[in-house]
Amino acid sequence: MSTTHAPARLSINQMTVKQLSLPELAAACAESGITQVGLWREPVQAYGVEAAARLVRDAGLTVTTLCRGGFLTATDPTARATALADNRRAVEEAATLGTDTLVLVCGGLPPGSRDLPGARERIADALAVLGPYAEDHGVRLAIEPLHPMYAADRCVVSTLAQALDLAERFPAHQVGVTVDTYHVWWDDQAPAQIARAGAAGRIHAFQLADWTTPLPEGVLDGRGQLGDGAIDLRAWLRHVDAAGYTGPVEVELFNDGLWARDGREVLAETAARFATHVG
Repeated sequence: MSTTHAPARLSINQMTVKQLSLPELAAACAESGITQVGLWREPVQAYGVEAAARLVRDAGLTVTTLCRGGFLTATDPTARATALADNRRAVEEAATLGTDTLVLVCGGLPPGSRDLPGARERIADALAVLGPYAEDHGVRLAIEPLHPMYAADRCVVSTLAQALDLAERFPAHQVGVTVDTYHVWWDDQAPAQIARAGAAGRIHAFQLADWTTPLPEGVLDGRGQLGDGAIDLRAWLRHVDAAGYTGPVEVELFNDGLWARDGREVLAETAARFATHVG
């Protein structure tokens, strides 16, 4: 039984408190009154997909997203086949966990390549295969544009406009987008693109993190706790709400400082920050 009441739309992404095991996460969510979680494939696979599904279900938790599929830009035929097979498994895992949303980090440039348009076209080729497969399993693919600093090695899709240009080749119930404040807050075209996505029913996930500087070496683990940085988080919630999005608001933080702390404290702090800085 929960001891506090968390905001109803709040979902905690597992990476925010990755120091907690899945059973510890379920218990901490109950203590904090949190009823929604976003899960990651690696810890779920380590625990066992079906066992994880039972655990979250028995804890009364709804799985809002599964992260991550993607990495679809390889040119080598064997590597492409391997990536497609892995993404099919990700779809199946999402369905087993009871979430309808698989977040895609689409992949960076292949080694030695400088061909951004070609890499994006290979993503479209993969979506043509994966979209119908996901639909058959009751799962939607949600392309997540990443900040341009990740374009070389993680994601050649850097803006919501680029993500929607890809997604709109396919039905909205197959392919949409993830709006993550950490990645799009700098883009003055993003609010218009959120409206574009909302009008077509393509906002499949909404994630929050703050932007703090200086970024750490490697930059991956620099996502700030809500309220610590430069992003007007409440304004971005207004943008997605105005676009018709009524779903969960998932806090996804990669932060070494938070990971070094007690996970239950971080979870409770995040819920409190959400109430203060998001609403």
